Amino acid sequence: MEEQRTPRSPAWGGPPPLWRHGPPGWNLRGDEERGAHWPWRSTLLVTAFVLIGSQVAGHAQQGDRASLDYVGRALLLVGCGLLLWRQRHPVLVAFGTAAAAMVYLGAGYPYGPVFFTVALGCFSAVVTGHRTAAWAAVGMFWVGHVLVAHWLYRWLPPAGDRPASWGQAGIIATWIVAIVALSALVRVRREQWARDRAERAQAARRRADEERLRIARELHDVLAHSISVINVQAGVGLALLDSDPEQARTALTTIKAASKEALGEVRQVLDTLRAPGEAPRAPAPGLDRLPELVEQAAGAGLTVEVEGEDEVPKLPPGTDLAAFRIVQEALTNVVRHSGSRHARVRLGYAEGALRLRIDDDGPATGADAGGSGNGLAGMRERAAALGGTIEAGPRDDGGFRVLAVLPLKIKEDR
Repeated sequence: MEEQRTPRSPAWGGPPPLWRHGPPGWNLRGDEERGAHWPWRSTLLVTAFVLIGSQVAGHAQQGDRASLDYVGRALLLVGCGLLLWRQRHPVLVAFGTAAAAMVYLGAGYPYGPVFFTVALGCFSAVVTGHRTAAWAAVGMFWVGHVLVAHWLYRWLPPAGDRPASWGQAGIIATWIVAIVALSALVRVRREQWARDRAERAQAARRRADEERLRIARELHDVLAHSISVINVQAGVGLALLDSDPEQARTALTTIKAASKEALGEVRQVLDTLRAPGEAPRAPAPGLDRLPELVEQAAGAGLTVEVEGEDEVPKLPPGTDLAAFRIVQEALTNVVRHSGSRHARVRLGYAEGALRLRIDDDGPATGADAGGSGNGLAGMRERAAALGGTIEAGPRDDGGFRVLAVLPLKIKEDR
């Protein structure tokens, strides 16, 4: 953590890295955390570098430029001090550092790291999205330098100064273009990283939503079927408790078996929430459990005929589970919303797809017999997740039909 907070020493001739003290939105840390801190450490390092470097440059340019006195050092400190605000007010810092450097050079003080403060101020402006302001600041600085070096030098210190060569102006212009181009590149990379982070976060949210939807479907299918059976059998038991105790006992036995199975399946679903990533303790249900489903439906007073079991190949686990849940939900709807006590389940495989057809003879009972609740929506979601379709609606003869088509790849035994 200390390494993330401490800036590295700046390299000669280039700006120090801003990854630790950069503009809002730069690091992985939140914008509020970054905005609450001032870049003291990096600014102190830059100040020391500029002051020492300018002193060394003054000795090297002695006789050609004015000696570095208190006024010159004050101008250097002003330019470096402005960098403390480069995260909060990057435009003002860009123009302020450029103006301080212009006054410094206009007073005849030595060339040297004073250009570094201008580069860093404009760099911060570009990476925070103020590219036009950065160009204007460095353009102002370059024009001011050209005016001083080729025209105003006659009236400015040091005495007897000569005009600078145009090659020097060209070198400064090249450095300015390079700094702004590098700043623009860094900004593009920062925006790309921000997009990547946003896409990863969105993908994680989408996976979480899909997992919640899957668990909700599982719980709905398990509870709706089992509670429907329990409700019907409880009504039968209450009605026959005095007149036919043996039949009431049978109804209570069915309730016990249905509730035990429901508790087991709910526990399996909840275990995946408590320990994500672990393998389930029991295999997911599939069409091989259709006989159990038929037996449970019989306990609720519904006779179910199953056709075409031998025509269906071995299915992938996801398709097998979806097919079982669709049949389960369709039979649950028959128990809850149909006056018929007879249903037919037809299984078939043709043209690379599993076809499920569940029919009852009706008539419908209750206002919601059309299947507009969550059960039918859950069936459609399961089918859509596999690229299949669900058609459900009343038949012309008064019954109700659910037709599911689930594309699949045959899983061959090796």
